[in-house]
Amino acid sequence: MTYAITQTCCNDATCVAVCPVNCIHPTPDEPDFGRTEMLYIDPRACIDCGACADACPVDAIFPADSLAAGQEEYAAVNAAFYEQRAPRPAPEGGPVFHAWGAPSFPRTLPADFAPLRVAVVGTGPAGMYAAEDLLLHTNAEVTLVDRLPVAGGLVRYGVAPDHPATKRIGDTFARFHTHPRVRMYLGVDVGTDVTAEELAAHHHAVVYAVGAAADRRLGIPGEDLPGSVSATRFVAWYNAHPEVAPDAIDLSGTERVVVVGSGNVALDVARILVADPEALAATDIADHALAALRASAVREVVLLARRGPEDVSCTAPELLALGRLPGVRLVVDDHDPRIRAAVADAAPHEKAALLRDAVYERVDWSAPVPRGPERRIVFRFHSAPEEVLGGAVRVTGGAGPVGIPAGVVLRAVGYRGLPVAGLPFDEETGTVPHRGGRVEGRPGSYVVGWIKRGPSGGIGANRTCAAETVGTLLADAVDGALPAPTGTARAFDRLARGRARHVVDARGLAAIERAERARGEEAGRPRVKLGTVPELVAAARARRRLLR
Repeated sequence: MTYAITQTCCNDATCVAVCPVNCIHPTPDEPDFGRTEMLYIDPRACIDCGACADACPVDAIFPADSLAAGQEEYAAVNAAFYEQRAPRPAPEGGPVFHAWGAPSFPRTLPADFAPLRVAVVGTGPAGMYAAEDLLLHTNAEVTLVDRLPVAGGLVRYGVAPDHPATKRIGDTFARFHTHPRVRMYLGVDVGTDVTAEELAAHHHAVVYAVGAAADRRLGIPGEDLPGSVSATRFVAWYNAHPEVAPDAIDLSGTERVVVVGSGNVALDVARILVADPEALAATDIADHALAALRASAVREVVLLARRGPEDVSCTAPELLALGRLPGVRLVVDDHDPRIRAAVADAAPHEKAALLRDAVYERVDWSAPVPRGPERRIVFRFHSAPEEVLGGAVRVTGGAGPVGIPAGVVLRAVGYRGLPVAGLPFDEETGTVPHRGGRVEGRPGSYVVGWIKRGPSGGIGANRTCAAETVGTLLADAVDGALPAPTGTARAFDRLARGRARHVVDARGLAAIERAERARGEEAGRPRVKLGTVPELVAAARARRRLLR
């Protein structure tokens, strides 16, 4: 028996660190780390110890001979990765041993290294990986700040509800919320409640992990018409983000939704739109979204991709899962001869090969949405949106312009960072200029995550990103380049609580967690999210009332 890594791999390399025989690759020090869509176990070298499965924060690793239905392909997927990497025969039929790299100790801290006080702005994966690094490897005191009255960031509000294993990484982060060297200030907006200068004055360093909250624009006529919505907003809607109203999305009266894009977010929204609502009822999807999907008439989702299937933007695991959805037919619009040719020519390990089992048909967009027992997801490759019209979108490509009727158009062409108060900003890239995470011209200020590198990479990519930023911060501390704080931790506590209307601390966050799980238990669900700021604050304050 060997182990295999499956669809939900988050790429954070926790498994690599615990493997006793170096059989999981690529490792963080290898050139292709971060370029592959997941990590892979070499079945010829695995000794079946299971350490990787125990360590995996998203439950993505299982014995290859007991993979769940729909995951069986991953035994071959793991093995194929090593066959493509200049395969080496096992000596006399024995196991393959991977060479160990030379030991590396990139950080060196002096024995008398004084404790630092570091603020981390943002409690999503990037911020929490940075906090984890500081707490585990230094004696720093960490102040966690978030503008929302609840922690989680992308894990809470970005991961699709039908990916509960991916959300489990939040449990890894949650253990640091109550760390004795952590102070938490949720519901405090840097730039509104406290300034960047005030935050810096009370800390040796500030790490900004604010992500990329905006969406990229299409730049075509009509994209702001009613019914044209960013996928960013749609994802926030079905995840009960408090800044998106329950009635922000209207699915009534439409049988077809067009999604512009073919990345993982595009596949997420397509999957949610055609999923069985009763299956979604077993997740933490927002109550209002579940009700809207139950009443929805949507039967078909069209994914528009500018390029061909050989260049599809989503990851192979997500595309593979799309073809396994119960009650959903995967269709490819056969409007361009290049499409079939690309799929036929694809090597077995290439993503286009995963579309060989799809249904190919020349879709008549002037005809009504097909009726039948199955819903449909239709890929239309080599198609670019030209204009959003009332009730339709006009696309170019293939045989020429065509109008695709649609009640809703979702733009899933990427996220974009927003300017951070008090920091420089590159409008072209939507990021804060930096070197190794150090903000240019702002001593003591650092960035991590999407605001640092742009909206690329999944949750696990933030771990190596955070390691670089924290390494830069510690090097600056050793060099004496960090400004000494003029205010104390107690002074910042008074400042934050005096300025912000509702501050939620770690105990308040725990109360929110209990309240949501209790609501879920009553409804037979894992949790029912509180979807407004007043509800979240009230749940956090309920702890105080109980203690009186």
